[in-house]
Amino acid sequence: MTAVRVGTEETRLVVLRGNSASGKSSVAAGLREKFGRGLALVGQDNLRRVVLRERDRPGAANIGLIDLTARYALDAGYHVVVEGLLYADHYGDMLARLRADHRGPTHGYYLDVPFDETLARHATKPIADEVTEAQLRDWYRPRDLLPDGHETVARIMSDTGLAQLPPLDR
Repeated sequence: MTAVRVGTEETRLVVLRGNSASGKSSVAAGLREKFGRGLALVGQDNLRRVVLRERDRPGAANIGLIDLTARYALDAGYHVVVEGLLYADHYGDMLARLRADHRGPTHGYYLDVPFDETLARHATKPIADEVTEAQLRDWYRPRDLLPDGHETVARIMSDTGLAQLPPLDR
Protein backbone atom coordinates (compact mmCIF):
# COMPACT_ATOMS: atom_id res chain seq x y z
CA MET A 1 0.00 0.00 0.00
CA THR A 2 1.37 3.40 -1.00
CA ALA A 3 1.51 6.02 1.75
CA VAL A 4 -0.79 8.99 1.27
CA ARG A 5 0.68 11.98 3.07
CA VAL A 6 -1.86 13.98 5.09
CA GLY A 7 -1.97 17.30 6.86
CA THR A 8 0.85 19.81 6.78
CA GLU A 9 4.07 20.30 8.69
CA GLU A 10 2.09 22.66 10.95
CA THR A 11 -0.85 20.38 11.78
CA ARG A 12 -0.70 18.41 15.01
CA LEU A 13 -2.10 14.92 15.47
CA VAL A 14 -2.76 13.75 19.03
CA VAL A 15 -3.93 10.21 19.82
CA LEU A 16 -5.48 9.70 23.28
CA ARG A 17 -6.02 6.08 24.28
CA GLY A 18 -7.03 4.33 27.47
CA ASN A 19 -9.65 2.19 29.12
CA SER A 20 -13.24 3.22 29.70
CA ALA A 21 -13.56 6.10 32.22
CA SER A 22 -9.82 6.82 32.14
CA GLY A 23 -10.44 10.49 31.28
CA LYS A 24 -9.86 10.49 27.50
CA SER A 25 -12.98 12.44 26.60
CA SER A 26 -12.38 14.93 29.41
CA VAL A 27 -8.78 15.49 28.31
CA ALA A 28 -9.89 15.86 24.66
CA ALA A 29 -12.55 18.39 25.69
CA GLY A 30 -9.96 20.23 27.80
CA LEU A 31 -7.61 20.44 24.82
CA ARG A 32 -10.37 21.83 22.63
CA GLU A 33 -11.38 24.37 25.30
CA LYS A 34 -7.79 25.45 25.88
CA PHE A 35 -6.91 25.68 22.17
CA GLY A 36 -10.16 27.02 20.69
CA ARG A 37 -11.30 26.74 17.07
CA GLY A 38 -9.23 24.73 14.65
CA LEU A 39 -8.89 21.57 16.73
CA ALA A 40 -11.03 18.65 15.53
CA LEU A 41 -12.12 15.92 17.95
CA VAL A 42 -12.41 12.49 16.35
CA GLY A 43 -14.09 10.39 19.03
CA GLN A 44 -14.22 6.61 18.67
CA ASP A 45 -17.42 6.40 20.73
CA ASN A 46 -19.19 8.95 18.56
CA LEU A 47 -18.22 7.35 15.26
CA ARG A 48 -18.59 3.73 16.40
CA ARG A 49 -21.57 3.90 18.76
CA VAL A 50 -23.55 6.91 17.48
CA VAL A 51 -22.83 7.22 13.75
CA LEU A 52 -22.47 3.53 12.84
CA ARG A 53 -24.03 1.84 15.90
CA GLU A 54 -21.64 -1.08 15.67
CA ARG A 55 -19.79 -3.29 18.13
CA ASP A 56 -16.06 -2.91 18.65
CA ARG A 57 -14.43 -5.75 16.75
CA PRO A 58 -11.40 -6.26 14.52
CA GLY A 59 -11.98 -5.02 10.98
CA ALA A 60 -15.12 -3.05 11.90
CA ALA A 61 -16.18 -0.13 9.70
CA ASN A 62 -15.51 2.48 12.40
CA ILE A 63 -11.76 1.86 12.12
CA GLY A 64 -11.73 3.15 8.56
CA LEU A 65 -14.15 5.96 9.41
CA ILE A 66 -11.90 7.18 12.23
CA ASP A 67 -8.94 7.10 9.84
CA LEU A 68 -10.81 8.94 7.05
CA THR A 69 -12.23 11.55 9.42
CA ALA A 70 -8.83 12.30 10.96
CA ARG A 71 -7.18 12.48 7.53
CA TYR A 72 -9.91 14.78 6.16
CA ALA A 73 -9.60 17.18 9.09
CA LEU A 74 -5.78 17.21 8.87
CA ASP A 75 -5.95 17.93 5.14
CA ALA A 76 -8.39 20.76 5.86
CA GLY A 77 -5.77 22.34 8.12
CA TYR A 78 -7.21 21.30 11.49
CA HIS A 79 -5.17 19.95 14.37
CA VAL A 80 -6.73 16.59 15.28
CA VAL A 81 -7.31 14.70 18.51
CA VAL A 82 -8.30 11.05 17.99
CA GLU A 83 -9.60 9.62 21.24
CA GLY A 84 -11.03 6.32 22.40
CA LEU A 85 -10.29 2.90 23.82
CA LEU A 86 -8.66 2.17 20.46
CA TYR A 87 -7.52 -1.33 21.40
CA ALA A 88 -4.02 -1.97 20.06
CA ASP A 89 -5.04 -5.22 18.35
CA HIS A 90 -8.01 -3.59 16.58
CA TYR A 91 -6.72 -0.08 15.82
CA GLY A 92 -2.93 -0.36 16.05
CA ASP A 93 -2.27 -0.84 12.32
CA MET A 94 -4.56 2.04 11.33
CA LEU A 95 -3.01 4.35 13.93
CA ALA A 96 0.52 3.39 12.81
CA ARG A 97 -0.34 4.21 9.17
CA LEU A 98 -1.99 7.50 10.15
CA ARG A 99 1.03 8.46 12.23
CA ALA A 100 3.45 7.53 9.42
CA ASP A 101 1.41 9.43 6.81
CA HIS A 102 0.99 12.63 8.85
CA ARG A 103 3.38 15.37 7.68
CA GLY A 104 3.36 17.23 11.00
CA PRO A 105 4.16 16.24 14.58
CA THR A 106 2.19 13.31 16.00
CA HIS A 107 1.92 12.60 19.72
CA GLY A 108 0.38 9.57 21.43
CA TYR A 109 -0.83 9.29 25.01
CA TYR A 110 -2.18 6.33 26.97
CA LEU A 111 -4.16 7.20 30.10
CA ASP A 112 -3.29 4.38 32.48
CA VAL A 113 -5.94 4.18 35.21
CA PRO A 114 -6.36 1.15 37.53
CA PHE A 115 -9.59 -0.83 37.20
CA ASP A 116 -10.91 0.23 40.64
CA GLU A 117 -10.58 3.90 39.64
CA THR A 118 -12.20 3.14 36.27
CA LEU A 119 -15.15 1.60 38.12
CA ALA A 120 -15.49 4.59 40.47
CA ARG A 121 -15.37 7.06 37.57
CA HIS A 122 -17.83 5.02 35.54
CA ALA A 123 -20.39 5.26 38.38
CA THR A 124 -20.56 9.04 37.78
CA LYS A 125 -21.25 8.76 34.03
CA PRO A 126 -24.71 9.03 32.40
CA ILE A 127 -24.35 5.50 31.00
CA ALA A 128 -23.57 3.97 34.41
CA ASP A 129 -26.94 2.14 34.48
CA GLU A 130 -26.49 0.80 30.93
CA VAL A 131 -22.97 -0.62 31.26
CA THR A 132 -22.34 -3.17 34.00
CA GLU A 133 -19.23 -3.84 36.06
CA ALA A 134 -18.89 -7.17 34.24
CA GLN A 135 -18.86 -5.36 30.87
CA LEU A 136 -16.26 -2.88 32.11
CA ARG A 137 -14.13 -5.75 33.40
CA ASP A 138 -14.44 -7.47 30.02
CA TRP A 139 -13.41 -4.28 28.15
CA TYR A 140 -10.55 -3.43 30.52
CA ARG A 141 -7.07 -4.08 29.12
CA PRO A 142 -4.21 -3.25 31.46
CA ARG A 143 -1.42 -1.27 29.80
CA ASP A 144 -2.70 -1.82 26.23
CA LEU A 145 0.17 0.32 24.99
CA LEU A 146 1.28 1.42 21.57
CA PRO A 147 4.70 3.14 21.57
CA ASP A 148 3.09 6.16 23.32
CA GLY A 149 3.13 7.93 26.69
CA HIS A 150 0.46 9.28 29.06
CA GLU A 151 0.00 12.84 30.41
CA THR A 152 -2.52 15.65 31.18
CA VAL A 153 -4.01 18.57 29.20
CA ALA A 154 -1.25 21.04 30.14
CA ARG A 155 1.46 18.52 29.32
CA ILE A 156 -0.16 17.67 25.98
CA MET A 157 -0.60 21.34 25.08
CA SER A 158 3.11 21.86 25.81
CA ASP A 159 4.38 18.62 24.22
CA THR A 160 2.52 19.19 20.97
CA GLY A 161 3.25 22.89 20.64
CA LEU A 162 -0.48 23.68 20.61
CA ALA A 163 0.07 26.07 23.52
CA GLN A 164 2.20 28.29 21.26
CA LEU A 165 -0.14 28.22 18.25
CA PRO A 166 -3.05 30.62 17.69
CA PRO A 167 -6.54 29.15 17.29
CA LEU A 168 -7.72 29.06 13.69
CA ASP A 169 -10.35 31.57 12.59
CA ARG A 170 -13.03 29.11 11.50
